[in-house]
Amino acid sequence: MARATAIPSQSFLEALVSELKILLTENIHAVAKDKLSEEGFKVDLLAHSPSEDELMQILPQYQILGIRSKTEITQKVLEANKHLLTIGCFCIGTNQVDLKNARKWGVPVFNAPHSNTRSVAELVIAEMISLSRQLGDRNTQAHQGGWVKSAEGAHEVRGKTLGIVGYGHIGSQVSVLAESMGLKVIFYDIVKKLPLGNAIGKATLNELLAESDFVTLHVPETPETKDMISKKELMAMKKGAHVINASRGTVVVIEDLVEALKAKHIAGCAIDVFPEEPASNKVKFASPLQGLPNVILTPHIGGSTEEAQYAIGLEVAESFRRYLRIGSSSGAVNFPNVDLPVKQGTSRLLNVHRNEPGVLGEINGIISKAGANIEGQYLSTDPEIGYLVMDVHATQVQALAEQIGKLSRSIRTRVVY
Repeated sequence: MARATAIPSQSFLEALVSELKILLTENIHAVAKDKLSEEGFKVDLLAHSPSEDELMQILPQYQILGIRSKTEITQKVLEANKHLLTIGCFCIGTNQVDLKNARKWGVPVFNAPHSNTRSVAELVIAEMISLSRQLGDRNTQAHQGGWVKSAEGAHEVRGKTLGIVGYGHIGSQVSVLAESMGLKVIFYDIVKKLPLGNAIGKATLNELLAESDFVTLHVPETPETKDMISKKELMAMKKGAHVINASRGTVVVIEDLVEALKAKHIAGCAIDVFPEEPASNKVKFASPLQGLPNVILTPHIGGSTEEAQYAIGLEVAESFRRYLRIGSSSGAVNFPNVDLPVKQGTSRLLNVHRNEPGVLGEINGIISKAGANIEGQYLSTDPEIGYLVMDVHATQVQALAEQIGKLSRSIRTRVVY
């Protein structure tokens, strides 16, 4: 077959990039905009978390969306905006996005699973010490003119037992920090994990609860973790134990925690996430936990340090850049992961299709009929979709992409360069 050489021109590449507009919401760190703007993308910022209705109005003008934890991307939003190329969650969690429907329409979702782990871990350690010394109450009393100089109810954390529920990126970092401070560390996870240091895995959640002076939660939001700490679990804990939740607001039944605190079975708690949270800093926050002694309430700031937000901005912006520039889906949470190196002197096509027999044969037939050479090809699938990256020599790469996109089982086809 004769080779039709086509090295993409710089003007062609820049034209493809300049057509793409990115919306970053919820005060995502400015470094993300800076990095993406340097790549030639048009980037707009939104300070607040847009509602579903607002998203329906503004998304038609954008191809890429960046959010944090408050913005809900529902099935309705996705089905009305099938032009979206990708979504980035500038945080760890992705439960705010309908991942199944995003995959259905060929939209990979990226997150930042590593960048804020240290910030959350440090907050947990700080809250553990604060609860043990009742620092929240002492601080408030001193501000109000009170002078409560007493050792009653105040304890060192050294020698106590910390129970970690969820031994992932954050839980394991908490484990290392806590052990260095002289705590005994135990953990429970539904997946078998390698202990760090002298940490000991427990076979059941109840076993961990019964032994822990402090219980810290680091689990995702799933049907299995919803209401995972309710009255039953709280009563299974030691009398005088403490609860720390910096994971997801639906994990702890707040009303049951209030009851356990009032009964003085639980000596204190630190809660950073809530079942319902204000959409912005201007909305008043209310919780049944307000006003109770030795209760630390923080406004979902576990990962809100300047260092973490800067790192998150870089991490997700880089995922955007690699997907949009070279088609790499590495790190996508709902998508087959493909990461092919750039091949000079070729054009790159991306195709997302329903995972059914014969699709690849149809695509290769179109390429062959056009007289193009395939220089590299990689297909990865999951039970529902296939993601194909192709490097070809072709004179009319856009026309080729249009033909492939018209196949009955194609979901999305795009020329990257």
